[in-house]
Amino acid sequence: MGAAPFESSVTVRIGADPPPRLDKALARDVPEEASLSRTRLARLIAEGAVRVGGAVVDDPKAKVVEGDIIEITVPVAAEVDVVAQEIALDVVFEDDDLIVIDKPAGMVVHPAPGSPDGTLVNALLHHFGGALSGVGGEKRPGIVHRIDKETSGLLVVAKSDRAHHGLAAQFEAHSVERKYLAVVHGVPDAADPRLRGVRGASFEAGNILKLTTQLARHKTDRQRQAVLFEGGRHAVTRARVVTPFGVPPQVALIECWLETGRTHQIRVHMAHAGHGLIGDPVYGGRRKLNAKALSPGALDAAQSFPRQALHAALLGFEHPGTGEMLRFEAALPEDMANLLQELGAPA
Repeated sequence: MGAAPFESSVTVRIGADPPPRLDKALARDVPEEASLSRTRLARLIAEGAVRVGGAVVDDPKAKVVEGDIIEITVPVAAEVDVVAQEIALDVVFEDDDLIVIDKPAGMVVHPAPGSPDGTLVNALLHHFGGALSGVGGEKRPGIVHRIDKETSGLLVVAKSDRAHHGLAAQFEAHSVERKYLAVVHGVPDAADPRLRGVRGASFEAGNILKLTTQLARHKTDRQRQAVLFEGGRHAVTRARVVTPFGVPPQVALIECWLETGRTHQIRVHMAHAGHGLIGDPVYGGRRKLNAKALSPGALDAAQSFPRQALHAALLGFEHPGTGEMLRFEAALPEDMANLLQELGAPA
């Protein structure tokens, strides 16, 4: 009896010297064209969709040996309970595997209790119009990284399991190139004795500030991340000054790049260094500026900027299907461009 129309099957023959566990052996030997990630395989094992020698095996630690024939029943992608909404998107690149979006400030990436709709995922479901192979067994876009609601800029989203698995592996390996532009209080400088006393801060050649800490959710404020030096997750941010503004300098446009990608990483790291982002309501970006050092227009623009001045300006990665190196850049959004113009940047 053949598979039901809502299922497909994948047959795997375990090769020589297999890992002793079923889940690891499958992760190694499942054909790449099956587009089954480790996470997806683990879920299928738990759901009883894997047979070894004709018998269902739902223990990921089950022993396998060379020559075992394993049958995997793969349900087609299920519809998800997220509403498709017609929301304009700035599409930078798209093919059958992935899409790159220049996200506007104010848009949440994924539906959550406080933001059930109007998100990037709602917009993408409408944009795809059903032409989505599905990720993890569901017809949904594969979110492999996020940027905060009030941060603008580039984001890549997977449209298939193959792309989701390949992109996630690159983010895990920290091989994705990501650069951000931010406007911060003060001017990070290796000559600043205060910065030399900040734990986790150091400078590399070219006056590049390096921040190395652990990050974890704040103990009392669940909306914040906190810098730690024991526990938490390893986080490394580098930053260089692009343009200082003010006489004496009060504000700087900086370029940041991430070795790791943790929640709020740039925002919390720059605040830890004493150079919080202009407009950041969570990490102290509402500090007063020296009124004598900036023009009235510049002072007002900086102190009234309505969000953290942060833009994901560059994104580079290897295409998970073709192996081609892709690199995208997104110009500053209007609000940040206007802020810099008021601060004195050339038009």
